[in-house]
Amino acid sequence: MYLCKQINDLQMKKTLFTWLATLAFLSLNAQTEHNFAVAKNLDIFNSLYRQLDIFYVDSLKPEQLIRVGIDAMSRSLDEYTQFYPEEDMGDLKMMTTGKYGGIGSIIRMRNDSTVIIQEPYPDMPAAEVGLQVGDVLLQIDDKDLKGMNSTEVSELLRGEPGTTFVIRALRPGEKKARQFKITRRSIKNPALPYYGMRGDVGYIFLAEFTEGCAKELRKAVISMKEQGAKALIIDLRNNRGGLLNEAVDIVNLFVPQNTTVVETKGKMIAANYTYTTSSQPLDLDIPLAVLVNEETASAAEIVSGALQDLDRAVVVGCDTYGKGLVQSSRELPYNGSIKLTTAKYYLPSGRCIQKVDYKKLREAAEIYRTTGKRIDTKADSSKRVFYTAGGRKVSEGNGIKPDVEVKHDTLANIVFYLSNDDVLIDWGTRYFQSHPTIPPVKDFAITDADYDTFKQMVKDSGFTYDRLSEKRLKDLKETARFEGYYDEAKDEFDALEQKLVHNIEREMDRKEKDIRKLLANEIVRRYYYQAGTVEEMLKDDEDLQRALDVLNNESEYNKIIGK
Repeated sequence: MYLCKQINDLQMKKTLFTWLATLAFLSLNAQTEHNFAVAKNLDIFNSLYRQLDIFYVDSLKPEQLIRVGIDAMSRSLDEYTQFYPEEDMGDLKMMTTGKYGGIGSIIRMRNDSTVIIQEPYPDMPAAEVGLQVGDVLLQIDDKDLKGMNSTEVSELLRGEPGTTFVIRALRPGEKKARQFKITRRSIKNPALPYYGMRGDVGYIFLAEFTEGCAKELRKAVISMKEQGAKALIIDLRNNRGGLLNEAVDIVNLFVPQNTTVVETKGKMIAANYTYTTSSQPLDLDIPLAVLVNEETASAAEIVSGALQDLDRAVVVGCDTYGKGLVQSSRELPYNGSIKLTTAKYYLPSGRCIQKVDYKKLREAAEIYRTTGKRIDTKADSSKRVFYTAGGRKVSEGNGIKPDVEVKHDTLANIVFYLSNDDVLIDWGTRYFQSHPTIPPVKDFAITDADYDTFKQMVKDSGFTYDRLSEKRLKDLKETARFEGYYDEAKDEFDALEQKLVHNIEREMDRKEKDIRKLLANEIVRRYYYQAGTVEEMLKDDEDLQRALDVLNNESEYNKIIGK
């Protein structure tokens, strides 16, 4: 009997060995086939380009043509994988650090194809030499800017800190161009443009996750606690993310040391990592609310999602973007780099919030291209349920769903088009030139006279906009003609068309409240820059008010986070 057992054990070991050997062989064979496929297709690509270079009727520009191929390959993977040649490395550095060498200003292209200053940053070279919103950029040193777009002009404005150049610019209302001698500096976009008190609640607007933002936020929290803050609101709306370690450090301010914040999991072992809090927290007890919207993404979703999973904050707003992918950069020959997706991240509950299945997205794009049909590209995991530390249900694959949802009215069509039209800039410039100062943001308001002036400028400018009702009516008429009903209903269509006649003044009266808000933002940013814009935005802010309501109601707050 003992001998039989030895024989059986030996047979089992042989079977296991055979199985492992087969698995290893299949794995090695699969890797060999993969390597051959890579070598084969690279050889085909190399040979194809050489044939094009030799025989194509026109001379080829290798950098341009190869870049098209690289960009197409990146787009076929996911929207975040991107190639950066040497000349674009500044863009990658700015993305990760928030720093670049330049003049410290946002520029934009007008409808007449000229490039203007849209917003100079405070205490930066552009503002210091006197460049103002609306100034038309004509020349940089001996380079004429006529015909250039804003991207091309931006590249000329950027450069090594300490280098000096001359800008020629034409100020609206003047006939003679001005000259500005300006020295580039290391520019860092403000991560925390604004923070302040709302009663006994501290409010912090965090614009992006760049180097040092966690330390800035820590200082802001300490400052507001010294002012008597009994609760905090962190505003992550329109925050597209940034550095993962900064997100972890921000969560660390409010949760115990050695708490898991996020895990990354990828194909390579090096991509698998658990990020835990490494320092003593700043405050474990102060009530927290986090504001989010559909543009809250990546690192901003890690902060809001981790604080939600740990039952440490109430999330207020609407569903977030849903970016659960992690990128890292790899160096390439000739000083280039590639930013590529290397992992997915998972919040403390174990959920991944990636909303779109990027593999399905590629399939959907191909199906739409060939058949015109649209297919669902949501992640398959969108129905899986996970649980917070206190047992509350949270879902995967949907972005971050707020604990307190706030529904907003859709932005009116006319307001959207006015916000992007030159007439708004022109009106703001005239106002700025005729008003040396304005009251503090909390006391500033657009007067009836201001609004009437703007209305007249809009009418005089010939402003028009695409009206959805007009488009829908046109589509309906075409459908009715196709199905044979149009002649019978022609009178009704004509009557409806008369009621939908374009009437700018009527629409501006209907949406006066929203347009006044637009005008106030345009004026305030010229005097108080981005901090003023944030403060103006907070007037009548529904998300902020709902967060304040929750924080000022202890029983509701505790009920939401499961205390």
